[in-house]
Amino acid sequence: MGLNRPPPRTWLMLGHKAGDNGQLLALAGELARDGGWPVEEKHLVYKSSELLTNLFAGPTLAGLVREKSSPLEPPWPELIISAGRRNEPLVRWIQQQAGRDRVKLVHVGRPWALHECFDLIVTTPQYRLPDKPNILHNEAPLHRVDAAALDEARARWAAKLAHLPRPRIAVALGGNAGPYDMDRENGALLGWHVERMARDEGGSLMITSSARTPAASIDALEAQIGVPHLLYRWRAGATDNPYLGFLAMADAIVVTCDSMSMLAEACATGKPVHVFDLLRGAGSKRPPLPADGSVEPRSAMETLRGLSLRPFFYKLGMTVGPSRLTRDVARIHRRQVEAGRAVWLGEPWPVNRTVVAPLGDLRRAAAAVRALFDDPPPPRPMIAPSRLPEWLRRFVQG
Repeated sequence: MGLNRPPPRTWLMLGHKAGDNGQLLALAGELARDGGWPVEEKHLVYKSSELLTNLFAGPTLAGLVREKSSPLEPPWPELIISAGRRNEPLVRWIQQQAGRDRVKLVHVGRPWALHECFDLIVTTPQYRLPDKPNILHNEAPLHRVDAAALDEARARWAAKLAHLPRPRIAVALGGNAGPYDMDRENGALLGWHVERMARDEGGSLMITSSARTPAASIDALEAQIGVPHLLYRWRAGATDNPYLGFLAMADAIVVTCDSMSMLAEACATGKPVHVFDLLRGAGSKRPPLPADGSVEPRSAMETLRGLSLRPFFYKLGMTVGPSRLTRDVARIHRRQVEAGRAVWLGEPWPVNRTVVAPLGDLRRAAAAVRALFDDPPPPRPMIAPSRLPEWLRRFVQG
């Protein structure tokens, strides 16, 4: 479906999380690809106290550091695309100023406000949102890895990586998140397995860390590597990050299970993807420690030093908490494994597996945004009357 009018004036609400910003920029790029849909970026900085005002005050700018943020003033947009809890009160305040029927709101991820506050919610399985007319359920987070981006990265990095023998295996490292610990033992175990993959095939490794990767896990991984390799340690503000080049030049890709964005980007290449499970205990798909003792298990002292309430509260929330307070990222893992785009590290890639169609999430999301401005427009969701205050209804909404 296409627009029957000029593209609407659109604001893109960019905050402090690179993952959220990446999804918004990917969606904006897809909108611009076919119809020349321009967007205006709004860069936002938040107060340290924003949690209280944002959760309980409704539409407001109280959580915004105005002097450090882009101006939010007329002429108002016709469309706002945002992600993250911190942006929700801002976009609803703008809509309140301009008029609800004049500004459409698109949210990417899981909103904290009532679902009916948004014209469109683009979400993924990890958030377990219900089926509603204004909710689009995608398979994985939005991203900007496509054939054109890979071709450009390949042209830039081919000469720099030509000395590495094929098959080249890209290894993308995440960090601690939810129930997952990227600690020394997991770093060493991952290093042992990717070293063996490359050595058995006479290939090489292209390894990159991320902002969340602990130094101890990178060191432990590197200590296991004896094959030809290139290891890039992430640096803030660096302009030579080879991550996309590694994806473009890889014959196979290994990603840690904590990052849904890295998994989606790896699967977008159409290459064999191996997911390294960081989880220990029940339900883990983590490959076993090698019998030769080359990976030293966690000591009691390491276990004590690494104790964190994060995994405990994650499991507690998944067991007894409301679904809106947790996210089940294992749903995305299972979906990509079941679809044939990935396997768990330690399991063989099926020899006769045919090419699996890439994710179409970005196209679906862009089409749903464009449909908001079709003539006639789709029915607008309504907020049902309730005696409960809005902040309480957020926690009990289905």
